[in-house]
Amino acid sequence: METGTRYEQRGVSASKTDVKNAVSNLDKGIVSNSFCKIVPDVMGENKKPLFGPSYCNVMHADGAGTKSVLAYLYWKETGDLSVWKGIAQDAIVMNVDDLLCVGASTNLMLTSTIGRNRFMVPGEVVKAIVEGTQEFCDRMAKEHINITFAGGETADLGDSIRTVVVDSTVGARMKRNEVISCNRIQDGDVIIGLASFGKTSYEDAYNSGIGSNGLTSARHDVLKHEYAEKYPESYDNAMPANLVYTGSKSLTDPTGVEGMNVGQLLLSPTRTYAPVIKAILENYRPSIHGIIHCTGGAQTKVMNFVKNLHVVKNSLFATPPVFSMIQSESNTPWQEMFQVFNMGHRMELYVKENIAAEVIKIARYFNLEAKVIGYCENTNKNMLTIDSEHGSFTY
Repeated sequence: METGTRYEQRGVSASKTDVKNAVSNLDKGIVSNSFCKIVPDVMGENKKPLFGPSYCNVMHADGAGTKSVLAYLYWKETGDLSVWKGIAQDAIVMNVDDLLCVGASTNLMLTSTIGRNRFMVPGEVVKAIVEGTQEFCDRMAKEHINITFAGGETADLGDSIRTVVVDSTVGARMKRNEVISCNRIQDGDVIIGLASFGKTSYEDAYNSGIGSNGLTSARHDVLKHEYAEKYPESYDNAMPANLVYTGSKSLTDPTGVEGMNVGQLLLSPTRTYAPVIKAILENYRPSIHGIIHCTGGAQTKVMNFVKNLHVVKNSLFATPPVFSMIQSESNTPWQEMFQVFNMGHRMELYVKENIAAEVIKIARYFNLEAKVIGYCENTNKNMLTIDSEHGSFTY
């Protein structure tokens, strides 16, 4: 099911149908139904080696998306350069956490790409992004997540970029027999949701849970129209005028979350689950049937990876304040909200019920809220049911 026209008219899509059609004939890699494409080892070990398991490679490219435009607005309004370090984290985590879904949790290689309009985005911003990238890698090293920062490219692209785009690519070499695909998601599995909000042991501040999806919608639905007049470079002028900055909030308005204004709530850096997933895999890798990163498509993402299953999510986390604010400002139907935003958990594991309690215990060791949020059952077609505090929805 495609999301509503309000989201589409802003030039974005949760389902990315056209993108999927464009790549439909490409090679799917050597492991079917994996969250990321798995390819033969570039070291040449494509045949069974004499000793030990064979290896493979996985790589993923993504970025902070239009969250960088929100950071631009906040920086211009407040002069706070620290928001750019959060954007650096967003660009990395959107890749690292996709790789977690196939079982690659450490010994990663990272490169970054920054495209900017030099007249709008000066060198101090680029410096903050680069420093933020290294700081995130250093923080992960303390959690035994090795990410080697191999540098990257900064390009001045004023003819094509109005403000700034921050992207990354992350790759890994891993053992083939340690790859997790979604082929094992099955009838009787329970779904463990890992909260996207709160404050883990490896974070310095409260995380709103916003992640890096749906920020085009969030930015325009929440913020006042005066930002369109003040910063015309911050949006696509071809967008219908009635969809441009239609909210009631200023970036520095207070929220119901102590110590966080509207801008800070929307700019909360995307949480990584790497320390938690690494610990879970060290203990239960063979028992993990699938891992889904609820990014593009949000709570409906899993539908791309199951066959003849009814996925039931009937015990979700209470909706975090940031998503309630977005829905209140936009009046977006709740069914669409679950397709655009993670709504409280951005990572879910599909496991046998007998290990659920232990997996949750590992998550809580990192002060990360986790719980069983649903289950899977056989059916003759793919179906997702979300029973939430806002109603019951079928996809």
